[in-house]
Amino acid sequence: MPTNEQPNILVFLTDDHGQWAANCYGTRELFTPAMDYLADSGAKLTMAFTPTPVCSPARASFFTGRLPSQHGIHDWVQEREQGMDHPGIVEQTNIGQLLQGAGYQTALVGKWHCGRSWEPHPGFDKWFSYFKTQSPHLGEQEFSNDGEPVKEQGYQAQLLTDHAIEFLRERDRQKPFFLFVGYVNTHTPHKDQPLRLVNQYRKCTFDNIPREEFAECHGKSRFVVTDYEDPEYRESLAQYYAAVTTIDEQMGRVLDELEGTGDLENTLVVYTADHGLMKGHHGNQLKGNSTIPQNFIEESILVPCLISWPKKIPARQEIDELVDHCDLFATLLEAAGAEIDEVTRTEINSPGESYLPMLRGTSEKPWRDAVFGEYGNARMIRTKEHKLILRYPGSTGQFPNELYDLVNDPRETENVFDDADSSEVVEQLTARLNEHFGRYEIPERSGLRLDEQPVHNSDEPWRQV
Repeated sequence: MPTNEQPNILVFLTDDHGQWAANCYGTRELFTPAMDYLADSGAKLTMAFTPTPVCSPARASFFTGRLPSQHGIHDWVQEREQGMDHPGIVEQTNIGQLLQGAGYQTALVGKWHCGRSWEPHPGFDKWFSYFKTQSPHLGEQEFSNDGEPVKEQGYQAQLLTDHAIEFLRERDRQKPFFLFVGYVNTHTPHKDQPLRLVNQYRKCTFDNIPREEFAECHGKSRFVVTDYEDPEYRESLAQYYAAVTTIDEQMGRVLDELEGTGDLENTLVVYTADHGLMKGHHGNQLKGNSTIPQNFIEESILVPCLISWPKKIPARQEIDELVDHCDLFATLLEAAGAEIDEVTRTEINSPGESYLPMLRGTSEKPWRDAVFGEYGNARMIRTKEHKLILRYPGSTGQFPNELYDLVNDPRETENVFDDADSSEVVEQLTARLNEHFGRYEIPERSGLRLDEQPVHNSDEPWRQV
């Protein structure tokens, strides 16, 4: 039987969901009651970041607890429908395997996107993902059900939820469960969302989105917004807002199922996203690959992170410490009581730290003051005061390095890297950045050796300059 000390773990990881796009994070025009419930019943992390602002490597970092320069995925992985077969993280230890070792029954429903999605991966007793490539939001869906192709018809989010609930009803109740649900509604194309929601959001003012011109310091925008009243742009916003609420509704169905069976009280629930998104912010749309060179704009890397664990985590917390997906990996393993042998721990070599004591209010030491990120051969360190981005030799190395004073310039409109007054900050942060990656990167998988890496897709930003 599951012990009271070992919770069920339910993780919702959504695609392309900027932290700004939720009622509990300040967008009052958005209806997100399930997300609001998690914030009210647990902790809302306001400074949660992705290690990289693009889908596949961000997900790989959550599943493995590793940086892209450790797991070797540096961009989104184009799968077999397009003729690509990147090795992904097939031979690397993932969180499912570690939780299985701790006695959990495990399931993945929805988007994997870490290579070979059509094959059940080690660590998951149940596998329901895409068979060829990501399915559309509405229409015929082709999935891999434990390796067997199946076709279903309807709204993708609803179908995924149906299968998540099926797992919960059929699971072995002698074991705790780990259920990962990967929704994709907020990913492009922003269309085909339920009409009742789209019609509701067509009435919005969208005043929460800053009207800004794209700043040249971020390179060249591939999806620039010049007219915030353009009907096509406003329609895409209505569809995006509808996508957020659709995910929220489907998440609510899963939570209702657990409440009805009495399992919610001993379930640690996480809602987060692989990375953020811009929908007109900075005059730009989409994420880290929406500019040349690839960007680390705040809306690209800042993600929602809501964690509820009734009676174990105090309610209505707002935490502003700097955390990322590698930390979430460590946090879930600690909550599960997973014992990892020294050989495996050394092999993983995760930079993540568990913030469970912080959530419980029992932490006895200060949290660290920086998070790190990378995208290809660009690397970032972000503190509460500054963001430094270094571009290393290679095609994108021709672009300027960046430094932003986040206290005086929170919208990142002025690159002060070359200012005389910035030299000391640049020197200090560069040393910390190099020390961090020097400690963790695996040379043969390093983003500084992209030319030696397997090709991820036909549109890698460092090959498009």
